[in-house]
Amino acid sequence: MFCFQCEQTAKGEGCVKIGVCGKTEDVAALQDLLIYTLKGLSQVAVAGRKVGVDDAEVNLFTAEAVFSTLTNVNFDPDRFVSLIQTAARLRDDLKARVAKAGGYTDFSDGPATFQPSGGAAELAAKGETVGVKSDPSLDPDILSVRELLVYGLKGVAAYADHAAILGQSDPAVFAFIQEALAATLNPNLTVPEYVSLLMQCGQVNIRAMELLDAANTGSYGHPAPTPVPLGTKAGKAILVSGHDLKDLDDLLKATEGKGIYVYTHGEMLPTHGYPSLKKYPHFFGHYGTAWQNQAKEFAEFPGAILMTTNCIQKPKDSYKDNLFTTGLVGWPGVAHVKNGEFGPVIEKALAMPGFAEDQDKGSVLVGFARNAVLGVADKVIEAVKSGAIRHFFLVAGCDGAKPGRNYYTEFVEKTPKDTVVLTLACGKFRFFDQKLGDIGGIPRLLDVGQCNDAYSAVQIAVALAGAFNCGVNDLPLSMVLSWYEQKACAILLSLLSLGIKSIRLGPSLPAFVTPNILNFLVENFNIMPIGTPEGDLKAILG
Repeated sequence: MFCFQCEQTAKGEGCVKIGVCGKTEDVAALQDLLIYTLKGLSQVAVAGRKVGVDDAEVNLFTAEAVFSTLTNVNFDPDRFVSLIQTAARLRDDLKARVAKAGGYTDFSDGPATFQPSGGAAELAAKGETVGVKSDPSLDPDILSVRELLVYGLKGVAAYADHAAILGQSDPAVFAFIQEALAATLNPNLTVPEYVSLLMQCGQVNIRAMELLDAANTGSYGHPAPTPVPLGTKAGKAILVSGHDLKDLDDLLKATEGKGIYVYTHGEMLPTHGYPSLKKYPHFFGHYGTAWQNQAKEFAEFPGAILMTTNCIQKPKDSYKDNLFTTGLVGWPGVAHVKNGEFGPVIEKALAMPGFAEDQDKGSVLVGFARNAVLGVADKVIEAVKSGAIRHFFLVAGCDGAKPGRNYYTEFVEKTPKDTVVLTLACGKFRFFDQKLGDIGGIPRLLDVGQCNDAYSAVQIAVALAGAFNCGVNDLPLSMVLSWYEQKACAILLSLLSLGIKSIRLGPSLPAFVTPNILNFLVENFNIMPIGTPEGDLKAILG
């Protein structure tokens, strides 16, 4: 195997025996083979659109299948065998219709003709021949931009799938995913041509996040500032982690009147700000953090645990029996919930001891998405004009277990009292409970939401730039980002596609970015690695 798509990759170079995330060689090879097969499916889909053949089932499946290969989503080899077989079947069915419509289908070899045969072992062996480094003659810079594009597409696919679950989709998003996947098979594409595709990927990701924003707010209302308890209530309990709001809503409905309190974990924290979710009296609070103590927290949680998307490494035996997954998420030996049938989760929660007593551990404030922030824009603008607010920091992104992420805790702790910190995604769990006070009633720490709420952060920045009649790069705003997986890649491409410069990125730079590509990013966007909190603050504020 060879995998370097996430920030934790072994030695900062690539995982070659087993993933740091726990991904095994066979699963890595099956994921590579699935991406390979999807590229062939995409070739046929692109040809089909040219003759008016466009299949909604194929489009959504492409996004779901690409999403399934994102870090820490699915490690179940049997599920990947099924996805590979489905991709090939859909491809061949579509190919027949494209041919009937007079479209091009003369694919002589490669992923558009590959036929999966055998079980997981045979398919994994095939996957080893089509993986990331299967062509040793490929120029390293081409490999770098090609894989960055694929990883960006994984992030786009995740957001597009979440939005589609709640009824929001745009055929143009699915079309781009397929066009870009097909383009990676072109051996003649140059670095500048890949860069153009990367910028398009960033723009398409903005659209995907916009769709997801519309899906979430259209279904559950616009988030409003809301204090979230960090303690516990005596009684039975279910912990929900991940990102999927519909799963959470369905679970809350299913547990009404059953004497079970529902807690959030990880990126589910911001859901407490949605009016239609926080109305449930048994939706109590937030338990634990996102990464640093996750295994310990899950093992100690005295109830059932529901994982709705990624953001967990290989489940530990100490809590595997209490863990359930939904949607695309899967691991061998972990129970999977289909179609919102939460009966087994509820039964497990009722069978477990729950919390013995109430515990008050304070609270944190969430719900500062764009509507909430822009609702007090006049106060914010006046505070900036008067000098009460000197600078804004967007300290956001992914969390992870690798050392070096305490930088973000220290950075936020050391920000001057006349500055405001905007945050989103699970990276905030390095500092989310910091008591930074306020500036004229405006909290100094504003939780914008989940990683996809980067859309809200961009809208806030654009609105402030409009109010001050300047560009976003001219605002007193600095972005200090942490990355871990491929949604972060998609968001970074979105920011770059908007022309945003001087982003600080850490805790380490991507292993898949070669020195030449890094130089390009530095020269064109002034991307820089994080340094020390003190040094970076001094450089930013002078």
